[in-house]
Amino acid sequence: MASKDVETTDDVVAQAKVDRAQRRGPFAAIALFIRQVFGELRKVVTPTRKELFSYTGVVLVFVVVMMILVSVLDFVFGLGVGYVFGNGPTA
Repeated sequence: MASKDVETTDDVVAQAKVDRAQRRGPFAAIALFIRQVFGELRKVVTPTRKELFSYTGVVLVFVVVMMILVSVLDFVFGLGVGYVFGNGPTA
């Protein structure tokens, strides 16, 4: 199956070079683009249900960690600004 994908990709690339060499009109360029899009879409592998839940969990954990990090930095910089430009912490 992998060799079929390589052959298909090579065929699309070869056809693209031929089309570019011939300098076809805008409709041919659009048709070439659409053929290349479909060629790339054939390579897409959809995740299984287990992988999808795993990826979703990783993203959610990362977002929560980043929110905590930004909140802590915001608090620390707020205290610093309060001491430098104000009369101590504003909280």
